[in-house]
Amino acid sequence: MAPLSERSAQPIGTLYLVGTPIGNLEDITMRALRILREVPLIAAEDTRQTRKLLDRYDIHQPLISYFEHNEAERVKLLLARLRDGDIALVSEAGMPGISDPGYDLVRAAIDAGIRVVPIPGPSAPIAALAASGLPTDQFLYVGFLPRRAGERRKLLEGVRDEPRTLIAFEAPHRLLDSLGDALHTLGNRPIAVARELTKLHEEFVRGTIQEVIEHFQASPVRGEITLVVGGAPSNALSLDLGQRLAELSQSGLSTRDAVATLTRETGLPRRQVYRLLLGARKYAKM
Repeated sequence: MAPLSERSAQPIGTLYLVGTPIGNLEDITMRALRILREVPLIAAEDTRQTRKLLDRYDIHQPLISYFEHNEAERVKLLLARLRDGDIALVSEAGMPGISDPGYDLVRAAIDAGIRVVPIPGPSAPIAALAASGLPTDQFLYVGFLPRRAGERRKLLEGVRDEPRTLIAFEAPHRLLDSLGDALHTLGNRPIAVARELTKLHEEFVRGTIQEVIEHFQASPVRGEITLVVGGAPSNALSLDLGQRLAELSQSGLSTRDAVATLTRETGLPRRQVYRLLLGARKYAKM
């Protein structure tokens, strides 16, 4: 049966999506611990990792594995179990379903009329964004960057003109390659690289993409990485840049030199600067 304070009128169980620590085991809510103690079954992406958390808080509920490669078969089993009682779903770290297994089960539970209740907890994208020093009012989370360079560049090109702050996950051994692709595609924007969030060796490296590349070229990259990248310039800023390009062109600089100068000044991609130059010429009636 559902815990008394969470119980609904439905005669079937509830699926609880329980947020768990992303590193520091103290980062778990009292409500999450209560749910984990009371449900008859916990579905876990990594049962060994989850058992460490449960042992820390003296919780001994049964575990069943639920991960990317057994989702299809487990969904049917868990739906059957949910008709008799509650289940807590946990991922290896953070919120289930956010770049972790869980979506298929949530969708199936909703379609079956089963109550789905989120138990909020730590989130690496939000933690990284909050401490990045970049705008937090609007953002776009793109998940893990593609492993293949061509697919990664295609994704970055798709968000090149996105004005919102960008957030992504990356593996340490691909970090420099991804930063190089970001520099080439997005320009030398401000960035914060959050490493090992909430853990003993937590680190934030902030600066331009070029500065961060130089930092990690001189220092081995280890641990889990979250990238927070500044968004594309706003329309107002684009107008200011257009005016600056008009000034440079009026000073006698060639098109090539004007574009090169503003590319250095702003860190924007050369192609974007060139598009602004075309607009600046109309603005200045050249």
